[in-house]
Amino acid sequence: MKKNLAKRDPIKNYFPLPNEIYQLGLSSGAIAVYGYLLRIEDRTTYQCYPSYSTIGSAVGMSKNTVRKYVSELEERRLIQTEPTSITTVDGRKRNGSLRYTILPIQFSIEQFYERQLNAAEQAQERQRAARRKEQNAQKEVRNDVGINHG
Repeated sequence: MKKNLAKRDPIKNYFPLPNEIYQLGLSSGAIAVYGYLLRIEDRTTYQCYPSYSTIGSAVGMSKNTVRKYVSELEERRLIQTEPTSITTVDGRKRNGSLRYTILPIQFSIEQFYERQLNAAEQAQERQRAARRKEQNAQKEVRNDVGINHG
């Protein structure tokens, strides 16, 4: 007996997650938050307005943990956040949710490679300094030997 499996529509109920996201050294929590933001973004404006609580409920994290991962995503230039405000019925202004703008992933990739290059250059400079220090120590030993035997 053959089961009648529902066909999956490739457009509905799916969203694209860039392959490069796994090459940027992000924490798993940041990837989860990023994935959720991509899922709910307006595909024409690349923006969404969920609260930390809403994101936390969706990905199984506390508000403070979500805040930490949102900061990580901002540092990596994957998203940009802006505060919003609302006006209550009685005319008072209140803080709204953040406006999240999903940035092109190319910004983050460029920054990631720039960081890697800087780290490699710093490591190379440390190696040069260590070699110079070693050479200077060897010269001092030779000089001390020459003075003691002279």
